[in-house]
Amino acid sequence: MKKRLLLLFLLPAVLLFACSNENEHANHDSEELADLDVQFILPETVEAGETVEFLAEVTYGGEAEKDAEVKFEVWESGDEENSVTFEATNNEDGTYTADHTFEEAGTYEMYAHTDANHLHTMPKKEVTVE
Repeated sequence: MKKRLLLLFLLPAVLLFACSNENEHANHDSEELADLDVQFILPETVEAGETVEFLAEVTYGGEAEKDAEVKFEVWESGDEENSVTFEATNNEDGTYTADHTFEEAGTYEMYAHTDANHLHTMPKKEVTVE
């Protein structure tokens, strides 16, 4: 009889604890899943020999991300094995910039590799050099 009575009181307590704990994890996960967004900005066409500014505007959860790591990777289309990677300058306002000169005409592809808050994203752009 004592075992049944004990079980009768313990079972609801365990269920309540489990449900309560599950809700905490659900709320915690939604906080961690804020969006890391990168707007990769550069002209669609440039002249060979012209220095171009690469600009990445980084936001996390809708606010400027001032502590990201941004690297730009550039290669001529069809030749990704010979890509060049360089780090962006952190302007401490959520923007990251780097200058690059395209020496030869052609079509080039590039990534803005961005790491922030344990997340990674890499928006891709294409530019035509004339």
